[in-house]
Amino acid sequence: MSGKLTCFKAYDIRGELGTELNEDIAYRIGRAYGQYLKPTKMVVGGDVRLTSEALKLALARGLQDSGTDVVDIGVTGTEEIYFATSYLSLDGGIEVTASHNPMNYNGMKLVREESKPVSGDTGLHEIQRLAEVNQFTDIAPEKRGTYEQASVLDAYVDKLIGYIDFSHFRRPLKLVLNSGNGAAGHVVDAIEQRFIAAGVPVEFIKVHHNPDGNFPNGIPNPLLPECRQDTTDAIIKYQADMGIAFDGDFDRCFLFDHTGEFIEGYYIVGLLADAFLEKHPGSRIIHDPRLSWNTIDIVTQAGGVPVMSKTGHAFIKERMRLENAVYGGEMSAHHYFRDFYYCDSGMVPWLLVAELLLVKGQSLRTLIHDRIKAYPASGEINSVILQPKEAIGRVLAVYESDALHVDYTDGISLEFEEWRFNLRSSNTEPVVRLNVESRGNIALMQKQTQSILAILCKE
Repeated sequence: MSGKLTCFKAYDIRGELGTELNEDIAYRIGRAYGQYLKPTKMVVGGDVRLTSEALKLALARGLQDSGTDVVDIGVTGTEEIYFATSYLSLDGGIEVTASHNPMNYNGMKLVREESKPVSGDTGLHEIQRLAEVNQFTDIAPEKRGTYEQASVLDAYVDKLIGYIDFSHFRRPLKLVLNSGNGAAGHVVDAIEQRFIAAGVPVEFIKVHHNPDGNFPNGIPNPLLPECRQDTTDAIIKYQADMGIAFDGDFDRCFLFDHTGEFIEGYYIVGLLADAFLEKHPGSRIIHDPRLSWNTIDIVTQAGGVPVMSKTGHAFIKERMRLENAVYGGEMSAHHYFRDFYYCDSGMVPWLLVAELLLVKGQSLRTLIHDRIKAYPASGEINSVILQPKEAIGRVLAVYESDALHVDYTDGISLEFEEWRFNLRSSNTEPVVRLNVESRGNIALMQKQTQSILAILCKE
């Protein structure tokens, strides 16, 4: 059986169960990865979805049948695969996950040696082609790869804890952590044990903590306002200092202040950029073009060098390596770290922000309040539009002549004296994504947002 595999996307693999992704396709992906990249030894893991274990084992069989030895590290988040690939000096790794997608989806995130992403530009299309053709080179039975189970949890948590200094945790701190019944719980528990062993007064309040692939409290996707309320309620109930909510494979974390208010990821990028530049003066900081003025302002004031990259983890990671940037951040709550193999982590950011609250002696709300006021932003607004290219062209025609600067790095970014916007279409669906920000003028930001939306939706 061969044919077009629609589960292959620009940066990863993601598809509807049964029709787009099943155990046979997972096996073929394993065979194709092994035949194309010829790894000697690989690591695999999977999130808590009900189909992840079976898909992971089928994937492992495909890798083994291509002659690759497989190390299975069990139920994991994506960043544990990034860590294990580099820590164990392996030739690659694959996480079976659909992150925040609906229940009837699953997928895979692939890396090669040194935790480098495998995306459309770096081998994913070739793997897709081999999996579609489904005609693989047979190997001798004695050359079939081995399979073993292992744990790298202790070493991984050592790495995470290395980002903070327990001597800063001298006063009590109360944190709400919402794992969304996803894969984050076991790491939260392991970090909590390190805090207890160090004797620091940090209290963990756990919400939807136990892994459950049925997702009884909804798909873990805190970008959706309806998925935030339980975190907010717990913060208020327990009078916590900060809230943290994870997506399904916890490569992103979303932060809430002590009042329970959700903090846009954009402002956390600026906060972390400033903290890294205090420790690494003059460093380069990567940011995406959707919202940028706040980040550029902070980085420049701190003596760093802001570097814009196209949106998307593969592009950011590539630019991180090229620039040797100490940190990179996207407004979508992906945070990248040079000392984490230039990869994104959902655990490192909240640890760093928790430490900042204590070092600065201020609440998260206070730390970012002036920045929100200085650069109010619309947040990402998604519009379903059947002809995205034409719609973006209409907006460009209206605003281009008055713009001080036009940039095409990712969609279109137009800058004016007091406001700017970015408009880009989705790679996978007929959706146009709009972000608008201004210099300290909420009314202007809101007015221009509505004006652009009116032009966009005039189909």
